[in-house]
Amino acid sequence: MSDDSLWKEIFGALALLLTFVAFLPYMVSIWRRETRPHVFSWFIWAAGTVVVCIAQLSDGAGIGAWPIGVSGLLTFGVAFLALARSSDRSIVPSDWLFLVLALSALPLWFLTSTALSAVLVLTIVDLLGFGPSVRKARELPHEENIAFFAIAVVRNAFIIAALENYTWTTVLFPAAVGAACILFVGFVLLRRQMLPVS
Repeated sequence: MSDDSLWKEIFGALALLLTFVAFLPYMVSIWRRETRPHVFSWFIWAAGTVVVCIAQLSDGAGIGAWPIGVSGLLTFGVAFLALARSSDRSIVPSDWLFLVLALSALPLWFLTSTALSAVLVLTIVDLLGFGPSVRKARELPHEENIAFFAIAVVRNAFIIAALENYTWTTVLFPAAVGAACILFVGFVLLRRQMLPVS
């Protein structure tokens, strides 16, 4: 085993570990009703993340794709747990718009049938998934657990480091999601300063 592949395995293992470090406390906080995520966002993220993992594996991402696949499965778990534990179900027309845009992007992959187009479309879908959460965080910033998104930033950096093949297909999704998580954390912190807990 070369030094390079050993480092890829270490970075992949760290990314996988951070996936669980992020998701398990987040799920516990939903169970305790301390965090109330927006259900639409989590279903959008779950579907897209699983398909991105499949597309990345088809383009040689190797071990770097595994944390994304596990994340997709855990994201479905968050979505269903949030639905069962009285998550934020306040649905407004803009939430439906984000969901429709996200779902309408998925068939584009089947029309183009390339892994890069799948990842491009699903990255857009994933970023659209932030729409309902941003709207909710603007109104209720203290109901979101920003530690999850902060850990996701570091995890996505490890995912990129663990990739065995660097192409737009393998790098785009974790880079874009990592950047979106940074922006979301900043937005929530800003809104918390503007709307202190009463």
